[in-house]
Amino acid sequence: MTSRTVTLLDVARAAGVSKSTVSDALQGSGRVAEATRDRVRAVAEELGYRPNSAARRLRRASTGAVGLHLPATATRLDYYMNLAFGAVERAQEDGLDMMLLGPSGATGGRIASRVDGLLVIDPESGDSAVPGLLDAGVPVVTGERYLGPAGGPSGAVVCDNAASLTALLDHVTERGARRPAVLAPSGSSAWATALRATAGSWGRARGVPVTLRTVPFAATPAEAEAATRELLAADPAVDAVICAPDGSAPGVLRAAAALGRPVGRSDGASGSDGGSGRGGIGEGAVHTADESRGSRSGNGSGHGGEGARPGGGGATADGSSGAPLLVASCVDGTATRGAEPPVTAVDLRPAAYGRACAALLCDILAGRTAPDTVRGHAWSLEIRASTGPSAAPAGP
Repeated sequence: MTSRTVTLLDVARAAGVSKSTVSDALQGSGRVAEATRDRVRAVAEELGYRPNSAARRLRRASTGAVGLHLPATATRLDYYMNLAFGAVERAQEDGLDMMLLGPSGATGGRIASRVDGLLVIDPESGDSAVPGLLDAGVPVVTGERYLGPAGGPSGAVVCDNAASLTALLDHVTERGARRPAVLAPSGSSAWATALRATAGSWGRARGVPVTLRTVPFAATPAEAEAATRELLAADPAVDAVICAPDGSAPGVLRAAAALGRPVGRSDGASGSDGGSGRGGIGEGAVHTADESRGSRSGNGSGHGGEGARPGGGGATADGSSGAPLLVASCVDGTATRGAEPPVTAVDLRPAAYGRACAALLCDILAGRTAPDTVRGHAWSLEIRASTGPSAAPAGP
């Protein structure tokens, strides 16, 4: 292994310590035991590790800026725009400017010479820019964990995505669904991976068949409509569709209307779920109001028919049965709140999430928080007419 190919991660693996410990040991900073510092330096010398010039310059002076890397689909999804505004606002509170990186990213050395740290949101293991950013020689905070082979970030802010889909699946079955389906996102982000895995594990644990269809990570309403038509034609017994991609719910509603599948239930508009709010990290509170919060959504609205109870009705070859269909979304936003009927959805609170990511990075840069810190971010379930009115309050 030559000095040109050796990275901090290589040294960390050989020395049996974390990447941040290697960085602290080589820079003479942080709380690293003398024996560990000596071992790390010896391993680095043996491997031929040489820090890049950008990282050396960065240690001498602050740039007063941090970088933000978003998925390539970010520009057409409201979720990421709201997240970015939240991150910018929080960084400015610590006197830091925010530099938005291009979708293709940049080499770690080039970026490290211009920023003090990096935010990398929803990193995909297939994104060629991410490994270089994680190994740029500056603190990095990821929004959701990176599942690729490169070294871990300095910190992360995570949602309990398995819990949020579990809450949706529990909710639609409590409202009468017996054959739920999930339009899950493709890709290798932690969010997409968790949703696909949870759809299967939830069904196995409860003995309820869950139909899983994979759609693009940023599926458009038209793509969601086509996927829903195909899904219902293949299995007309499906009585609930949970769509994951931001802004795709109107497409599901359009498919339901075209197939004569009324959305929701017949006995009124949505109301209180009767459940208690579940606060705390990784869990969501249950809400029913159509709150005007920014979320991971695109534009457009769809139209469902009159509500009716799930179940009943004969099916035709194209999925038309007249049986009602419950519809929900893994991401809340203007498309779900403004649809007809309004769609039950998970509010991921993107602006607050962006603030949380930036706050963690600021805390690491200022020495207020140790590197490798992981913080949780809470979500909430917003119950609306697409899954019918409230049920009776559950007993203790």
